[in-house]
Amino acid sequence: MGVVVMDFWPEFLACSWGREFVAGGLGGIAGIISGYPLDTLRVRQQHSNAGSAFRILRNVIAAEGPAALYRGMGAPLASVTIQNAMVFQIYAVLSRALDPSVSTKDPPSYKGVALGGFCTGALQSLLLSPVELVKIRLQLQNNSYAKLHQADSYKGPVSVAKSIFKTEGFRGMYRGLAITVLRDAPSHGFYFWTYEYMREQLHPGCRKDGQESLKTMLVAGGLAGVASWVCCYPLDVLKTRLQAQSLSPLPKYTGIADCFRKSVKEEGYSVLYRGLGTAVARAFVVNGAIFSAYEIALRCLFNNGSIQTENAI
Repeated sequence: MGVVVMDFWPEFLACSWGREFVAGGLGGIAGIISGYPLDTLRVRQQHSNAGSAFRILRNVIAAEGPAALYRGMGAPLASVTIQNAMVFQIYAVLSRALDPSVSTKDPPSYKGVALGGFCTGALQSLLLSPVELVKIRLQLQNNSYAKLHQADSYKGPVSVAKSIFKTEGFRGMYRGLAITVLRDAPSHGFYFWTYEYMREQLHPGCRKDGQESLKTMLVAGGLAGVASWVCCYPLDVLKTRLQAQSLSPLPKYTGIADCFRKSVKEEGYSVLYRGLGTAVARAFVVNGAIFSAYEIALRCLFNNGSIQTENAI
């Protein structure tokens, strides 16, 4: 077995798609670690009217300890390598396939970038939806939540998955899939388009020569994350509420339209943007880290470029 593994990696990294796959995975890991506490605060803000992010942060640390901010990180961290690697790999293929008029020697057109991102977001939802379901259940878990949903405290991602399979069946693992697709397809279109457009504006010519600075990677990646969240945030609020509920007792919401109607009726239209500030702050940090790690890893693996650091932040 050891010999097979030793033989596999050199061959895998020898092909361009293998290196892109690894670089995408490293980017995803960097994004999860850098922004997970802010993600926990965002989910708690969306799920209940508990006040500002600072108030929730203070209450969580006081009642549950700092480790609660990282509760549920195992689920996305375990899958993020494959998920993010698939996203970047699929996007790289589709961004060219959907606009074949562009020469392979030139970077994909902005049209190809947007369409490739849109389709990539829809496809990756199949993997992301169950992972986010488990993550949200863990992030919202505390004694009052467990009592409200008549559930025992979860010990980790595997415990949550077993509980969902037991009480809701296989279909329960894909609760919120439809709204995840509705959120991720357009947001990924904005995501990749904004990154490619901003990196070119910040460093003209870098889409061809790949010589942008670390500062450009961080800023362009951060702005791409902000754009993708702003365009889809109301859908993300509804997704959180749909995935947070359990079938025992009877769910509060029967679907996307019902969740929208009841949420607005009870808390006003502002509920659709609750936690947006936290999400935007997290998006800038996380996606700056993702694109920087991805680009740096690609250059290290291909050994065909250097990173300009004189203007780095």
